[in-house]
Amino acid sequence: MDEPGDHEVAGLLAQEAGDLLLAVRDEGLSAGRAPWMVQDEGDRRAHEHLVARLAELRPEDAVLSEEGRDDSARLGAERTWIVDPLDGTRDFARPGSVEWAVHVALVVDGRPIAAAVALPASGALYGTGLSAATRPPDRDRPVVVTSRSQWGEAEEVAAAIGGLVRAFGSAGVKAMAVVAGNADVYVHPSGLYEWDVCAPAGVAVAAGLDVFGIDGSILEFNKPRPVVPGLVVSRPEYTERVLGALRW
Repeated sequence: MDEPGDHEVAGLLAQEAGDLLLAVRDEGLSAGRAPWMVQDEGDRRAHEHLVARLAELRPEDAVLSEEGRDDSARLGAERTWIVDPLDGTRDFARPGSVEWAVHVALVVDGRPIAAAVALPASGALYGTGLSAATRPPDRDRPVVVTSRSQWGEAEEVAAAIGGLVRAFGSAGVKAMAVVAGNADVYVHPSGLYEWDVCAPAGVAVAAGLDVFGIDGSILEFNKPRPVVPGLVVSRPEYTERVLGALRW
């Protein structure tokens, strides 16, 4: 059998970790475990699975994981996988919640060249080897999505494009809402860790969407301090007005 390519590896591992997390959640909730215990077990087991599988499939590559110890050797590596084993940990432990994701991305020269985002509770998988963004259905007003705790900038963007704001959890879920055509713009106005952003940004760019930091910058990954200045994911027809509303 041929060795899987990087796009396939990203999608495969995101799917596998997502399936594992569904089992962890079902088992934990059925056993009556406290939410924090379900969250911790999900974080740990998904991280261990991704690290073990990358060691098997891409043993020469470096790894940066939210749940792992940062090894500065990644800074000199030609290829670094940046993963968030469980994006939306708080939502993960809520029965029936779909607002959590798995992020897997490969970074070369500061850019994600292969990426996947799994939304396990929704049964959806998005990746750089898959199709372009879905054209949204006709709707009266464009939809701007943001985090539950961050509304100001999203409201300004919505006003600039004649839209409305909706808020929910997980950066991956919100970014994929734009990819899937269920939203038109995603705005996160404060800093994020690279593992929150890298895979969603890679998938969104591959799908033909515009992706920037909240300051209008082109995002770079695998930096010594792995943070980015917020996130904007926009359908191209709205990007100029979106960035204008953010005053950059």
